Amino acid sequence: MAEIVAGSRDPSTARAKPVPDSSEYVGSWRFVAICATLLLINAFSQIDRILPFILAEKIKADLSLTDTQMGLLTGLAFAVCYALLSLPLARAADRGSPRLVLVSCVLVWSAMTALGGVAASFMFLALTRFGVAFGEAGAVPSGHALIARKIEPERRGLAIGLFAMGIPLGTMAGFAAGGAMADAFGWRIVLMGAGAIGILIGLLTILVAGPTPRLQNARTRNEPFLKTSLELLASPAFRWLFLGTILLGFAGAPFYAFSVPFLIRTHGFTATEVGIFFGLLQGLMGIVGTLGGGRWFDLAARSGSGKVLGPPAILFLMASVTTTAALFVPVGWMAIALFVPSMLSFSFMLPWGFGAAHLVAGPGRQAQASSLVMIGSGLIGPALGPLFVGMASDAASAADIPNGLALGLLIVPLASILSGLALLVANQRVSACLRQR
Repeated sequence: MAEIVAGSRDPSTARAKPVPDSSEYVGSWRFVAICATLLLINAFSQIDRILPFILAEKIKADLSLTDTQMGLLTGLAFAVCYALLSLPLARAADRGSPRLVLVSCVLVWSAMTALGGVAASFMFLALTRFGVAFGEAGAVPSGHALIARKIEPERRGLAIGLFAMGIPLGTMAGFAAGGAMADAFGWRIVLMGAGAIGILIGLLTILVAGPTPRLQNARTRNEPFLKTSLELLASPAFRWLFLGTILLGFAGAPFYAFSVPFLIRTHGFTATEVGIFFGLLQGLMGIVGTLGGGRWFDLAARSGSGKVLGPPAILFLMASVTTTAALFVPVGWMAIALFVPSMLSFSFMLPWGFGAAHLVAGPGRQAQASSLVMIGSGLIGPALGPLFVGMASDAASAADIPNGLALGLLIVPLASILSGLALLVANQRVSACLRQR
């Protein structure tokens, strides 16, 4: 499987795809340092992204904003910037120094977070949020490119899992600490403090990552990012994986947007109760899923079969059954327990999805592949999925149908089934693609 993970040994393929020098791979202590730094980067990326949700009421009162303006600040900026900037930033990481791109992204979004703390108008705050989105659009692709350059293939799944673990840790820390600190010091101090810590992490990254020389293949350096993206999507293996991530977005976004309101409305939980039980379980499953999924992916990649998407596909199919049951069981604690497989499946997928995309893309295109996976899972589904749930719930309520939100949330298990089936097809396609190299 070493050939599959490291890239093709065929001479013609080697000319088209640059293969990093194995001497650039880091030792054990640097591996730990890089993974710890990447985890911090992703955690603070998530914290800076969700802080406006936590601080929304204080920001609205201070700046006299409307809910529509807050929606524009927290939603549209990220969707637009991810769609427009993720691919070119990913291409810059692939063709140049991923350390430089990553550090630049961290410094940009951290500085913009801090500037948000001095905002005196909606327009200025909106510009700072676009700046945050600009930086975060390139963080994950450049981080994955750094992993591909610096970490040997046998440990990349674990490294991607550790990197991804920053998402649940950042979410827990942001919600827990952000609100408390805002009550104690005010929302402006929270934003400025988070931005200052991010700048320090960016400077630390320069030292920890070390130099990352450019890949020397001329074709990889000169290919336009749109051409590279179309070439990846022309591959049946990558196309089915991309479809699976799009469907995953239709499952994950409504799940996290409406599970808490469902539990409060249907089972009478208080917001505090749901925050404690649902939030802690979500964070725990995020940690277990990213770490366990990353390590399992490494084992699957070394097995020699090339089938590296089967386990997450099966987990999505299982989660679709438990989530459907959770929407209609009469007992609240049982509903929360039945939601756990879905929580696990979303985090478990991260190292498998990114890892499989990197294998199909090959050396020199890992960041580009990560960017496409992010766009697939983070743009269409999150934009439309919650809207469909809300419309279905409102229609059911207007027709006096009980438990209307549960009916709307059926999109989650349906999308999970379709995503699992797409990933099973992708599993076979990826295996065939890698065997041909």
